[in-house]
Amino acid sequence: MRMSRRDTLLGLSAVLAVGPVQVAFAAAATERRFVVVLLRGALDGLSAVVPYGDPHLRGLRAGLLAGAPGSPGGVLDLGGFYGLHPALSGLHAMYRDGAVLPVHAIAGPYRTRSHFEAQDLLQTGTVENSITSGWLNRVLAEIAGRSGDGLGLAVGMGVPLLLRGKARVGSYAPAVFASPSPDLYRRIAALNAPDPLLGPAIAGGLRERHFDAEVLDQDGEQEHAVGGHGFAQLAAAAGKLLAAPKGPRIAAFQLEGWDTHANQTALLRAPLAGLDAGLVALKTALGPAWAETAVLIVTEFGRTARMNGTRGTDHGTATVAFLVGGRVAGGRVRATWPGLGPGRLYQNRDLEPTADTRALAKGVLAEQFGLPDAALARIFPGSGEAEAMRGLLRS
Repeated sequence: MRMSRRDTLLGLSAVLAVGPVQVAFAAAATERRFVVVLLRGALDGLSAVVPYGDPHLRGLRAGLLAGAPGSPGGVLDLGGFYGLHPALSGLHAMYRDGAVLPVHAIAGPYRTRSHFEAQDLLQTGTVENSITSGWLNRVLAEIAGRSGDGLGLAVGMGVPLLLRGKARVGSYAPAVFASPSPDLYRRIAALNAPDPLLGPAIAGGLRERHFDAEVLDQDGEQEHAVGGHGFAQLAAAAGKLLAAPKGPRIAAFQLEGWDTHANQTALLRAPLAGLDAGLVALKTALGPAWAETAVLIVTEFGRTARMNGTRGTDHGTATVAFLVGGRVAGGRVRATWPGLGPGRLYQNRDLEPTADTRALAKGVLAEQFGLPDAALARIFPGSGEAEAMRGLLRS
């Protein structure tokens, strides 16, 4: 069997067409904007928002910690106990402006460590896989019931589970999604390098496309890591659409690249920087509409409190979520901190959950769209124990 470089690259184009970042939009009869950002792969909440004031943190993960607040490359202080990862400088500036509310020690109601199962449950908003619609689609159905407007538009390769359901949602795939990041090519080249057929074909094809420095240097820095520049560009475009007088009012992003089993310190910085750049781009593009915007950032579960043997972390339970936007009553961290000392970890390995993701989402929806408790119960069925959080947004 012979395979040319051209054949290989054509195959890669088909395989990689989806890309690492996706966005979906939906129309709603409101001037309030609501954006959901799904971080697929399980964000390590203890690295994103570091509880540096907990005396047991260093003993669990000294090899993963940034420096103290005020030190070179140190965490960005959030008031004396928590600090943002140093890659989140834009988010920190918004926090100082009162537009960021981290919610720590939070988890969904499920207790699975399977990415696929947890992502499905996160997007359906249920404890088990009992329904096939997404909770954001059910939000659209509730708003459509009041306004008669039920058309959504998904931008990407298909409609994400979060937006699937009875409310009508169309789909459109722009050409930019056929342009994967150089880092993704680098990963595929590295994965296939040992193969005597695919390895040389892929490497030769990439050299012809001038990918030598960015892709074939396996020891180079990952400047284009998953979820990086693609999110900033797409967020800027999405912000302009959301800001338009007759544009959509609801958007949902999916960002890949948060599974950090090994070498976490190096691998996590680029996705966090990409998330940070995207949120700054979204704020800039929204302009005055930022004042009417709430952004909910969630992930399927957290990661282990202890560092593993490959300087990474494994699948865990509780993590951190973020509310960002001009409507957010931020500038503080919301948490019932469970502690990291002996006997305080969930199953002696994970951050103990003290908040429910559904309660956070219900609280945002109630305050952003005026949805009553009965509507929230339909959006998140079986969530009676997860009472909507209050005081999340500015009145």
